[in-house]
Amino acid sequence: MNKDTIRMRVKARKSLLSAAERAEAADRVFAALERTAAFMMAERVLMYHSLPDELSTRGFIDRWAGRKRFFLPRVNGLNLEILPYDRSRLHLGAFNIEEPDGDDTADMADIDLVVVPGVAYDRRGNRIGRGKGYYDRLLRGTRATTIGVAYACQLCDDIEPDDFDVPVHYVITEDEIIRVR
Repeated sequence: MNKDTIRMRVKARKSLLSAAERAEAADRVFAALERTAAFMMAERVLMYHSLPDELSTRGFIDRWAGRKRFFLPRVNGLNLEILPYDRSRLHLGAFNIEEPDGDDTADMADIDLVVVPGVAYDRRGNRIGRGKGYYDRLLRGTRATTIGVAYACQLCDDIEPDDFDVPVHYVITEDEIIRVR
């Protein structure tokens, strides 16, 4: 099955989730993330601000912002740059996602953990994003632990990765934690 077909199928599955199911799933996924050794040990965490069809990250970021150093991505041409999270320095950026303002970009080498959004995942850590390749370019060569977070309905059978795709180390859904490598 090609990536566009998987994207359409997952979108249809997610559209069937009620607001209550979405909220409960986000609570369970981020509670599981909080219990991982990778999160407990991480000081610098690259998160993302969620779109309406993604697991909501806002409550999680608010809960931990005083105890962890969070970073958010910002689109810069074909790439993502990362900046420190500061609720007072956000604007609506590319693709209607809240992005940080400023010039104080950080280096991926300084990041301990990356929480990665995705449209679909498989049990080998392969991921399908929205098709622009931003996260694959960002994650190439990083030594940070990478954790994909998703609704259980976003898990697919084996995804055929392209040469440029970068798999994640873990996938967390509301039902399970999948350790990939």
